[in-house]
Amino acid sequence: MISFETYIIKQAYKRHQELGDKLSDVGSLMDWGAFRPITASCYNNLTERGGRPNIDCTVMLKLLVLQHWYGLSDPELERQVTDRLSFMSFLGFPETLPDYTTVWLFRERLIQSGKMEKVWSELQRQLDRKGLKVKRGAVQDATFITADPGHMSSDEPRGDDALTRRGRDGTWTKKGNRSYLEYKLHLKTDLRYGIIRAVEATTASVHDSQADLSEGGEVVYRDRGYFDVEAKGYDAAMLRGTRAGPISIFDRLRKERISRRRAPIERTFAVLKRVFKAVHVLVTTVPRVKVKMLISCLCFNLMQMLTIQRWVQAWDLDWGRK
Repeated sequence: MISFETYIIKQAYKRHQELGDKLSDVGSLMDWGAFRPITASCYNNLTERGGRPNIDCTVMLKLLVLQHWYGLSDPELERQVTDRLSFMSFLGFPETLPDYTTVWLFRERLIQSGKMEKVWSELQRQLDRKGLKVKRGAVQDATFITADPGHMSSDEPRGDDALTRRGRDGTWTKKGNRSYLEYKLHLKTDLRYGIIRAVEATTASVHDSQADLSEGGEVVYRDRGYFDVEAKGYDAAMLRGTRAGPISIFDRLRKERISRRRAPIERTFAVLKRVFKAVHVLVTTVPRVKVKMLISCLCFNLMQMLTIQRWVQAWDLDWGRK
């Protein structure tokens, strides 16, 4: 039985729902309950000794989605959740809302346990069940993610040994006359649907070619940075001139075709950076960066699925139809 306060909130939300609620549409795209068995083991107080009841892990995961979708800090997330009806509806109107410390601890447990990678795998499984499998190949590329250098100035060049309290794993990269403390985000996106299928985070000094996200049997389109690097799948990387001589006219035409295939991934990076504010991180280690990037990419996939759903409704298509 719901409480009187929850009943009043739901009645107030009906008016908002009549005006349109994107979060309501997003919440219906995934089977959120399938993530509960994966993340439940992040807590260990389910013993005979008891303890304070845990917040539902699905609610905690949705909170992280809201945080990255709207670019909120932990304290601001707590304030917004208690103030916005659409946020409460997306969370399922829980009786108890966690504070920002609980959100931070849950994210840290995802990092330490490696559960976020399993959440990502479950997301990919649900995408495949919807018929959104990779059918026309994939695109792989990488981009820099800047980190906060803390109290240190970034005007003077410095080497990788110049670590800071805000970015212990980050490596320094020089652009022009300034140095930047950066990480690197590696992505693989589906060529047909534009959905992100694989994610890896490294320090900035790791070359793009060191992160192979391809799978056997699929075509992966890549730029010249992956030249002469063997891929797990069919390698459709651009060629480049060597000491033996420049590339032929046929290879140039091939390069142009690959370039057109690769172009949509630039939109993916732009949305991640501008919409989900994934261009800059304040965390200090690669595992933390990877979890933040995985959540941002999860948000991107939800947005892309919402777009595909609108295509389906507009054109009366079948998601599983080739």
